[in-house]
Amino acid sequence: MNGKLHSETGAFSSDDMRAEILNPFVHKLELDNTYDKIKTAIFTVILLPFRVIVICYLIVTAWFLACIGLYGLSEEDLRRQPMTGWRSKLRFSILSLMRLVVVAAGFHRVKVLGRHHVPSNPRDAPVVVMAPHSTFFDAIAIVCLGAPSVVAKADTARLPFIGQLINYTQPVYVWRDDPNSRQNTIKEIIERATSKENWPQVLIFPEGTCTNRSCLITFKPGGFYPGVPVQPVTIRYPNARDTVTWTWEGPGALKLLWLTLTQVHSSCEIEFLPVYYPSEEEKRDPKLYARNVRDVMAKALGVPVLDYTYDDCRLIARAKQLGIPAAASTREVSEIRAQLGLERSQLELHVAAAGLAGRARWLAPDEFARRLGVPLDMRTQRLFDIFMQRSSGLVYFPDYLLCAAFLSLQHAPLTQLLSIAFKLYDSNRNGRLSLANFEELATRCLGLCQEDAHNTFQQADLDEKGYLTYDEFISYAQKKAEFAFVFACDNTHHKPKAQ
Repeated sequence: MNGKLHSETGAFSSDDMRAEILNPFVHKLELDNTYDKIKTAIFTVILLPFRVIVICYLIVTAWFLACIGLYGLSEEDLRRQPMTGWRSKLRFSILSLMRLVVVAAGFHRVKVLGRHHVPSNPRDAPVVVMAPHSTFFDAIAIVCLGAPSVVAKADTARLPFIGQLINYTQPVYVWRDDPNSRQNTIKEIIERATSKENWPQVLIFPEGTCTNRSCLITFKPGGFYPGVPVQPVTIRYPNARDTVTWTWEGPGALKLLWLTLTQVHSSCEIEFLPVYYPSEEEKRDPKLYARNVRDVMAKALGVPVLDYTYDDCRLIARAKQLGIPAAASTREVSEIRAQLGLERSQLELHVAAAGLAGRARWLAPDEFARRLGVPLDMRTQRLFDIFMQRSSGLVYFPDYLLCAAFLSLQHAPLTQLLSIAFKLYDSNRNGRLSLANFEELATRCLGLCQEDAHNTFQQADLDEKGYLTYDEFISYAQKKAEFAFVFACDNTHHKPKAQ
């Protein structure tokens, strides 16, 4: 592991064996002691402004040269053939400026290992596979590799200044919202990898999203479809404090940039592994090829592999947006439920739909397992630990059931989840939510803060009865633009059965 990580433990590997690893989508970073806070404050005043000025000057200069080099070229021109002549030579000047940016950012120690594994002719390994992908600072590797053509999200082309620099690498852009983008991306990679023209190597981050480097998640097979040899490259950040990792749950980009630029120096290691030549079976099966390359890279890094994907990130992001309990662990919860047979039986939905009338809501491990109808083994204990309230050592059962319902209904309209939530948080068991109960629901299922939940209740309770029913809330929400997401793709509002 590189740097200082504080994350949630306990995920499962694809072979059902417990892997004691960190949740790959969580990274927590805090200044632990007074010394670190004072040092950061001092360097924020002394070092940060100087570095920002130098970096901005270098990037603007590089951007200006890139604009000159790209002048007169359309997007189609960039995709049709590699740059030649003076435009190609200008790449060296731009690259030199970007290397100075890396130094100015404090990365004085960028160590490149395994150079003897780099073939003399880049066409012997047309595709470079880099992992783990954990931060925007991974752009350092792009600079150190001589600016190969990157496979990147199309949104990056619109970034101020940086977009033009990326365009100069003649990238392969991925449009994630376009259903044909995947096939088009694969086609373009194949064309470049098998072309006789002098295209730059294609660089892919096959994980497709950022993790905390605790493991290698599922490699997307797009870069392996050409069936050509690939150059695996690993990247590490062996620093005392990890100020670079940018995940779905953790510090934002500006905080990471601030903390990194206020370090005296930062380190990065890039290692070239031997070129991987696919077998005939791997050429026929890109997914197998991707898995085997991932295994080689994981072994070199000394980390496990987990079958997590970009879709898992989207699931976690959606859960966080709504405020679902244990949102950061929804992928792990889903896998444990599948292993216990709960995903198939949908037991939690039946329990939630029936309500918790007359039954305990705070559960110890043995009662938690009994209510779910599963043995209290290592997996059930882990599920319990994810939802356990540290203050009491117990699980608040409605929170667990809401998360399980969210996973079971993730492709259904949100109104269905809401109807279940109205039953779960109905402590009076009469189909009516008090203000306190509604605040519980709204913060866990609608993504509202407590103040907004309070105001929503007051506005929806037109008769000032002191309670809300599901139908009353739905009637109110239909008239409010801020609750339009509740009815997205939903034409028939699901209503709970009479109590």
